[in-house]
Amino acid sequence: MKIISVIVVIFLTACLSACTGVPDKIEPVQNFVASRYLGKWYEIARLDNSFERGLSKVTAEYSLREDGGIKVINRGYSSEDGRWKEAEGKAYYVQGPHIAHLKVSFFGPFYASYVVFELDKKDYQYSLISGHDKSYLWLLSRTPSIDEITKKSLIAKASAAGFDTGKLVFVNQN
Repeated sequence: MKIISVIVVIFLTACLSACTGVPDKIEPVQNFVASRYLGKWYEIARLDNSFERGLSKVTAEYSLREDGGIKVINRGYSSEDGRWKEAEGKAYYVQGPHIAHLKVSFFGPFYASYVVFELDKKDYQYSLISGHDKSYLWLLSRTPSIDEITKKSLIAKASAAGFDTGKLVFVNQN
């Protein structure tokens, strides 16, 4: 019975940690400064996912938690339901506060990767975020729109990193 318990714990640990990894050939931003990243971000584009499907005017807002983590509030408008949807989560560093690899949870003990792999390091005005694999990608900006040159450059970087950018959903922020 003891061996079965150990196997179950190892299996659950492996399953939970698999969702907090970093995809192949993706490097989290180094020298990350969370205090500069905090605040409101607008979702410019994303790879489609079930928890945001059909939402427009999507934003993410980050603030410090008392326990040293980061409070996350994701918000988007569902025109189908005619109402705003909001989810509150928490994020913690996986490798330390200066490496932009966090684990985020919106559902109890289950965490998923949040990997900032491209960032405007001068002004923190745009970023590219990956999940634990390349089926998750977000392009965020501090403003509801981003200039075409920057947007194309970021999409090209995501494509070169192996993301299927042909399937990007461009978010209506109007």
